[in-house]
Formats: sequence, structure tokens, C-alpha cells
Amino acid sequence: MTTQQIARAAGIGEATVFRVFTDKEELLQACVAEAMDSTTLLQELRSISLELPLAERLVEAGEALDGYLGRMGAVISALHATGLQRGRAPVDGGGTADEGGAERGRPDPTREAISELFEPEHDRLRHPAGTLAEVFLSLTFGRGRFLARGDAKIGAADLVDLFLHGAVDREETA
Repeated sequence: MTTQQIARAAGIGEATVFRVFTDKEELLQACVAEAMDSTTLLQELRSISLELPLAERLVEAGEALDGYLGRMGAVISALHATGLQRGRAPVDGGGTADEGGAERGRPDPTREAISELFEPEHDRLRHPAGTLAEVFLSLTFGRGRFLARGDAKIGAADLVDLFLHGAVDREETA
């Protein structure tokens, strides 16, 4: 991929690219940072109506997370083909949904947004909303490994059903 191809795809002149970026690698790093920026994801999560049933709220959240992960994966895959150096940090451009901020003493906005989706049910929950949010995020992010291998075709609704009702058929648990 050349800077000329990138400029053409963006509908701008190649000289414009170099007025903003010093070289192609800086441009590619900016693409990675943009793909990993979770601002749009957080807006989508926070716009989910708390009036919906819990299962519907979580399906919408799962679909938003799937979209975010899909966009991020597509950009990373495309950039990997360009020879982007591994291990280089992207230019500063926002947080990621799974950056583990809570582990470093900072609040994790994605976890908080998912946690808020559980709050209307707080009197029915078997675990704290924050714990449930972490488990839900782990399932959602981990599901990509199975999908990438083609082992399972578990959509957001299937994941939510598994999360809320377990692995055993409901008729068998009665």
C-alpha cells in the first residue's frame, strides 16, 4: 500500500497526507489509534434504553461490541499486510474498550457503560453489576477466538441467552 493509494482512497491529494503526517508509518499508526478509539462504542452503549428488557439491552450491547471489534480487526489486519512494525504503540488517539484501565487504577468506561445496563435489575442480580459486566465483556471478547476459527457461530443474541440462562437447555433444568 502506498501513500498515494491511501490518499486516493481518502479522496485527498498525497501532499495533503504529508502536511499532517511526517511519514507513512505515522499515518498507519494514526489509523490504528482511530480504529482502537472507543468513543463511538461508548456512545452506542450509553444510548441503549434502560427501559428495554435486560436481554434486549445486552443484545444491543453485544452487537455494538461486535461492530467495534470487527472494525478494529479489519484495520489491524489491513495494516498488518503493510508491514506495520509490531510492538510499536499507536499515536495518542483515545482509549480502547479492553485496555484494562481498571487494572491500572483508572476506571474502565466500557465496563462502566455495560455495568449501567444491569442497574435497573439490581434487586434481581445474583452478583454485583460490575462483576456481571466484566464476565459479559470477557465472553464477548473471547467469542472472537471461536468465530475466527470457525468453531461456532454464536451471535450476540445467542451469547446473551447463554450468559443469562446457562449452557443447559431450560427444559432439562426444570
